[in-house]
Amino acid sequence: MRKSGILMHITSLPGPYGIGSMGKCAYEFVDFLAAAGQAYWQILPLSPTGYGDSPYQAFSAFAGNHYLIDLDQLIAEGLLLQDEVDGVCWGKDATRVDFGILYENRAKVLHLAFKRFRENDDYRRFVTENEDWLEDYALFMALKEAHPGKTWQSWSLSLMMRMPAMLKACVRDHKEAIAFQYFLQYQFDRQWKALRGYANGKGIRIIGDVPIYVPLDSADVWANAHLFRLDKNCRPIKVAGCPPDSFSADGQLWGNPIYDWDKMKADGYRWWIRRLKAAQRMYDVVRLDHFRGFESFWSIPAADDTARNGVWEKGPGMDFIHAVHQALPELAFIAEDLGFVTDEVRKLQEDSGFPGMKVLQFAFDSREAGDYLPHRYPVNSVCYCGTHDNPAMGQWLEEAAPEDIAYAKAYLGLNQEEGYIWGLIRGCMSSASRLCVIQMQDYLQLGREGRMNHPGTLSSSNWTWRAKPGFASKTLAVHILEITRLYDRN
Repeated sequence: MRKSGILMHITSLPGPYGIGSMGKCAYEFVDFLAAAGQAYWQILPLSPTGYGDSPYQAFSAFAGNHYLIDLDQLIAEGLLLQDEVDGVCWGKDATRVDFGILYENRAKVLHLAFKRFRENDDYRRFVTENEDWLEDYALFMALKEAHPGKTWQSWSLSLMMRMPAMLKACVRDHKEAIAFQYFLQYQFDRQWKALRGYANGKGIRIIGDVPIYVPLDSADVWANAHLFRLDKNCRPIKVAGCPPDSFSADGQLWGNPIYDWDKMKADGYRWWIRRLKAAQRMYDVVRLDHFRGFESFWSIPAADDTARNGVWEKGPGMDFIHAVHQALPELAFIAEDLGFVTDEVRKLQEDSGFPGMKVLQFAFDSREAGDYLPHRYPVNSVCYCGTHDNPAMGQWLEEAAPEDIAYAKAYLGLNQEEGYIWGLIRGCMSSASRLCVIQMQDYLQLGREGRMNHPGTLSSSNWTWRAKPGFASKTLAVHILEITRLYDRN
């Protein structure tokens, strides 16, 4: 069946405490999606953000971001006082997330709630069900606090190498800090389950993102160093990125450690299966980020300053996909098959059965040939005007090359009466793709101010966009419902 959805990360919702949360505005957004005839809500990774405040550079592939915990619910439960929350500065601009202020203040407030919390059967059940990752993560975060922010490669040798006697002593010495991390993850889990359950009850399914790589400074690498290509000092030998192209002469140097796929294959991809099972508990559909890396990946010498000297190395291919199918036969996936796509990548996507992605902006880009014109989209695909890594369509219309805009106008019959952005949305909605997902920024007709991320850059504007209160109006819901019905996607 043909369906449509909206891409908007939870952090971008309005709300009183500096960042979108799993509170009232999230439930109201679900109501808006239902009123607009949408079947999906796509979000970015929910993991605790690390370097650069990016949800794709997280301290754990399994944990939830405590910034998203709804403080009003904790107030209603008696774990916080309204004055304690109101007395904190959460930022001066309600349309931007100030991650620096959140870093300074959020944990302090949540610690007050932790002091009042009393363990119960539900909490103990959560700990038992998640102990395979929770123990390592909580200890990792406690040690990060004890070594103020330093990477685990700078800790003592015994901690780096996870010597059992040292780990046991650290668990004893940092008991309260570890318990605080357990509390945060429990509160995140119960609030997320409630929100997802509400969405599912309204007929809305959640599309969640699973990045292909994890950061070097993460509980995942610290606890599973043998699964990554590290040297004897736990430093990466090769790191991930993208090769040079017409968009970047130096390519993109991400810096994430490369997996040792041979070792992963030897144990049946156990870590990845655990990771995807955790994702299944959080989402209805999993978008596999950088899917082409499972076919082959750009491997860069760790000492290099750019991605120029990288080489292609073979990924696990269908052997990995078969293992995923066998372990998780009911989990739905989307393959983010963008970037440098070869025949081998196309074949892997087709053989996997996962729908690939089509981005309308790329259809008119004169810098690089592609297969993104809507009349060519296969049914088994998900189409977008743009993703979180693209400019909002208003910005694209202002800044794209004149010949690209002219091509789009001619191809889609864009006109001022309809509105150029609505015409671009129509181009996606009318395609054969089974699922169409539009960024909320495009429905709001935003320009430069609505951009979520500039790939390959560190910027104070990345990941910070927030919608204004009242953005999800009844009038807009009706307009979206009309175009959704017109193209049989409701």
